[in-house]
Amino acid sequence: MTTAYEPNKVLVNEEFKVVGTRPIRPDGADKVTGRAQYGADYNAADLLYAKVLRSPYAHAKIRSIDTSKAESLAGVLAVVTGADTIPPKDGESADFGLGPQPMKYLRDNAIATDKVLYQGHAVAAVAAQDVHTAEEAIKLIDVQYDVLDPVLTAPEAMKKTAPILHSDLTTDEFGNSNVADHFQHKMGDLDKGFADADVVIEREFNTATVHQGYIEPCNVTALWNDDGRIHVWLSTQGPFQYRDALALALDIPQSRIKVTPMEIGGGFGGKFPLYHELAAVLLSRKTRRPVKIVMSRREVFEGTGPTSGSNIKVKMGAKKDGTIVAAKAELRFEAGAYPGSPVGAAGMTSFTCYDIPNVVVDGYDVVVNKPKAGAYRAPGAPNAAFGIEQVVDELSKKLGIDPVEFRLQNCAKEGTRRADGPVHPKVGGIETLEALKDHHHYQSPLTPAKNGGKVGRGVAFGFWFNAGLQSTVTISVNADGTVNLVEGSPDIGGSRASISMQAAEVLGISADEVKPLVADTDSIGFSFGTGGSRTTFATGWAAYEAANDVKAQLIDRAANIWGVDPESVEMQDGIVRSKTDTELSMTFKDLSAQLNDTGGPIIGRGSVNPAGVGGAFAANIIDIEVDPETGKVDILRFTMVQDAGKAIHPSYVEGQMQGASVQGIGWALNEEYYYSKDGTMDNSSFLDYRMPTSLDLPMIDTVIVEVANPGHPYGARGVGEVSLIPPQAGIGNAIENAVGVRFESLPMKPSVILDGINNQNN
Repeated sequence: MTTAYEPNKVLVNEEFKVVGTRPIRPDGADKVTGRAQYGADYNAADLLYAKVLRSPYAHAKIRSIDTSKAESLAGVLAVVTGADTIPPKDGESADFGLGPQPMKYLRDNAIATDKVLYQGHAVAAVAAQDVHTAEEAIKLIDVQYDVLDPVLTAPEAMKKTAPILHSDLTTDEFGNSNVADHFQHKMGDLDKGFADADVVIEREFNTATVHQGYIEPCNVTALWNDDGRIHVWLSTQGPFQYRDALALALDIPQSRIKVTPMEIGGGFGGKFPLYHELAAVLLSRKTRRPVKIVMSRREVFEGTGPTSGSNIKVKMGAKKDGTIVAAKAELRFEAGAYPGSPVGAAGMTSFTCYDIPNVVVDGYDVVVNKPKAGAYRAPGAPNAAFGIEQVVDELSKKLGIDPVEFRLQNCAKEGTRRADGPVHPKVGGIETLEALKDHHHYQSPLTPAKNGGKVGRGVAFGFWFNAGLQSTVTISVNADGTVNLVEGSPDIGGSRASISMQAAEVLGISADEVKPLVADTDSIGFSFGTGGSRTTFATGWAAYEAANDVKAQLIDRAANIWGVDPESVEMQDGIVRSKTDTELSMTFKDLSAQLNDTGGPIIGRGSVNPAGVGGAFAANIIDIEVDPETGKVDILRFTMVQDAGKAIHPSYVEGQMQGASVQGIGWALNEEYYYSKDGTMDNSSFLDYRMPTSLDLPMIDTVIVEVANPGHPYGARGVGEVSLIPPQAGIGNAIENAVGVRFESLPMKPSVILDGINNQNN
C-alpha cells in the first residue's frame, strides 16, 4: 500500500508527461517467462566446467600444493593454483578505496598463494569436461597447511596480542598490526559540548556479519581467445569494474578484455568484487577453451564478500530543551581478510541526519579472518545507525520529548555542516519526518497483539549521501519513430525503465517507444556500475543529455528540410514546428521516417560525471509484538517514508523501499554469519542462514516524499539504499518500547530477547 504525500515545498514545479508515470518495465516479460539470459544460462561452444578448492581453515600458511592426482584424472584438462597468478612487483599497488594497497591483496583474495585468511579462501581450481569430474578432481588436490590461530572480530584483532594477518600491513599510528586505517572527522569542541549537556547517554553496540542474500549465485564464463583477447560473461553490477580489476590482476591492458553483463538475479552491492573470475580466465588460458564456474550456495556464503560485522561506541548529549549539543562515535569495522571495510561510508553518515555543533567520529578498518568485506546496500550506514538511532531514542525518552518531534527539532537541513566536511544542499529530512509524524500509522494506537504478547512501537531515521560518477548513453533514431537506447549500467531494480523514461520525456514520445539495451564494455563508453544509488540519477542524466543531442539534431534536420534557419524551429511534446510559420510542422515519427533520405541516421550521445548528487533521507514507524515466553518478535505493521527527490517511476521506488525494509527486518531479527571459535561458518545455507519470507512479513506501507534535487534535470535523488538504514534501529526501539530492555547487538534473535527479558526480571 502506498500513500501519496506532498510536502509544503516541492521544487519540481513542472508537469511531466512520462516522468512520474508507471509504464510496464521493458524486461519484465522475458524475466517472468524464463527467456531472460542470466550468467549461468550462457553456454559457449566447447565449454569446460570448473570447480574451486577452498580452504577449510580460517588462518593457515600454505606449506605445499600437490595437484598431480587431480591432473591425471580422466576428463580433467587443467589445474591452476596461486603459482599461476602474476608474481607481485616491488611497490606494485592499486587503490581499492583506502589509498594504495599491494596488488598482491587483489590477486591473493582470488587465489591464495602463501597463506589462507578465511574458511572458503580459494587455493586451486580445476577445469574438466563436466562439473562432476571437476568436483571429484578438487578432492584429489593435496594441500598441506600450517594452521594458525584466527581472529574474528575487530576488537579482538586490535589487541596487541592478536595474531597478525599480514606482515606487510603497516600504518604510522599502529605499526604492523591488523588495523589497516584510522580516520577522524571532527568539528566543534566536543568536551565543551558534553559539559553543556544536561543528559548524556553512552552505549556500545555490536553487529554480526551478514550477507546480501541475492538469490542468483555468482557465476562466470571466461574465454582466453586465440587472438589474445579475453571474453567474460557473468552476472555483475559493474562490468567496467570487473574489466579493470581483471586487467590489474593479469597485468594486461584493459582493451584486451571484453565483459558482457548478463541479467542479474540480485546483487545489493555484492556483485562488484573479483572472486572466481581470475581462476576461470587462467584455466581458459591453459586450455584455450571457454570455462564456466557457478558457485554453490555454500561457496557464495563462504567465498564472497558479506558486509562487515562491527563494534560501535556512541555517546550523545542534549540540553533539557531538546537540543543535541555533542556526539561521539567510535566505529570498528571488520574488513575481512584484506583492507577495505565500509567504515568510511559509516563515518560519512554518522550523525549526518542531525544539526549537532560538536561531533567527533573515529573509524577503524580492521582485518580479521573472514571473507573480504563487500558492499551491502548503503554499506556501513545501517551498522552506525543501529547504535546512533537507539541513543537518539533514549535521549528523547529521558527528556520526555516525542521521538519524532525530537528528531525534527534537531534535523539537518540546507546549510547544515556534516562532520566529514560537506554542507547539506537542499535536502528533504524535515519533510520526511513531517510525513512520518502526519501518517495515520503514527497517529493511530499501537497495533493490537496477535498472539497475546507485548507490543511496542519504534521509529528511526537515516541518511545516505548517494553517488553520481561516470555514465554513458547513446540513442539512435529508427525510421518508425522509436529509438534504441544503449547504456552500460546493469539493470537490477528497473533502471532500464527509469533511464528510458528520462529520454522519452525529452523527446516527447512514450516510454515504450524507447528500446533500452545494456551493452558490453566494447559497445558503450565507460560507465560506473549499478550501485551507490546512482543509476537512475547519473545514467538517467546521460540519457537526458543523449536525448537532447538527438533533439538538437532533429531540429537542424527539420530546418534543413524546410530551408529555414534552425533558430526558428523548436521541438516540444514530440512535435517539430516552426516558431513563425504554422504550416511547418512534423511529428517525431514523421520526421524519423525521412532521416535516411535527408542526410542520414541520427545518433545522440550523452556522457556525464555529474556533481549535483542529492543525499536522501528515510524514516520508519514499526509496530512489533514480542512473545515473552520464547523471545520471538513479529512485525505487526511497518511504514517506510523516503525522499526520492522525484520518483521517476513510482512503482520501482516503492519496490526499493519495500525490499530494503525486508532486508532490514532480516538483519535486525535473524540474519548472521554464525562462526565457531576456529573460524568455521556453521550456517552456510539458506536453511540455516535465516532470511525472512512472506510468512514473516506484514504489508509494508510506503510514503514517497518529493523534495526535488536541484542538481538533477528532473529532481531525482538516489533511492536504492537509504531505506535499509533505519529498520534495524527502529525495530530495536520498538522492542525496547515493548519489553523495557535496550538490545545492543544484532541480530536480536529469540534467544537474545529471552535472555534480556529474563535478566531484567532477575
